[in-house]
Amino acid sequence: MKKRIDYNSPVILTFVIVALGALILGMITRGFVTEKFFMVYRSSLFNPLTYLRLFTHVLGHADISHYMGNIMIILLVGPMLEEKYGSQDLLIMMLITAVATGLIFLVFFPNGSLCGASGIAFMMIVLSSATCMRDGKIPLTLILVVALYLGQQIVDGLMIRDNVSQLAHIVGGVLGGVFGFVYRKKQ
Repeated sequence: MKKRIDYNSPVILTFVIVALGALILGMITRGFVTEKFFMVYRSSLFNPLTYLRLFTHVLGHADISHYMGNIMIILLVGPMLEEKYGSQDLLIMMLITAVATGLIFLVFFPNGSLCGASGIAFMMIVLSSATCMRDGKIPLTLILVVALYLGQQIVDGLMIRDNVSQLAHIVGGVLGGVFGFVYRKKQ
C-alpha cells in the first residue's frame, strides 16, 4: 500500500498556511502589510479595509514567536474540532470569533490595535473541552479549562500591562463555550 500525505483538515491547514504567508509578508515589508491588512484598529467607517480587517486580523502576527504560540494550539486542537463539527461549521465559528474579538477590542480599546489568532486559539481550547458534553452533564474538564484559562486571562488583564490582548482570549474562550452548547444541541 502506497503511503501519501493527506490534507486532512482543510480549514485549519489553510488558515495556518495563509497566516504564515501574512507573517512572511509582514516581515518582508517591516510590518507595513501587517498593519495595513492584518491588524484591527480604529479607522474610518468609509474605508473598506476597516471591515476586511475585522476578519483578517487573526491572520496577522507580530513575529514568529507570536505566530508559533497561536498556531501550535490551533494545529493541536483544530483538526479534531474540524472532524467533529465539519469544515463549514468550524470556519463559521472562526469567522464569528474573528469579528467578535475585533469589534469588542475596538469598543474597549479605541486607541489600540489587535492582531493574532489567540482569540481563535482560546475558542478552540474551550470548544474542545465542551465537545464531551452529554445531556444534563457538564464535563469537569470544561469547568477546569474555563476556570484555569479564562481565570488566568482575567487576572492578567487586571494585573499585568503588556501587549497581550487578554480581552481577545476571554472573548474567544466565551465563544468556544457558547459554540459548544449551541452545536451540541444542533447535533
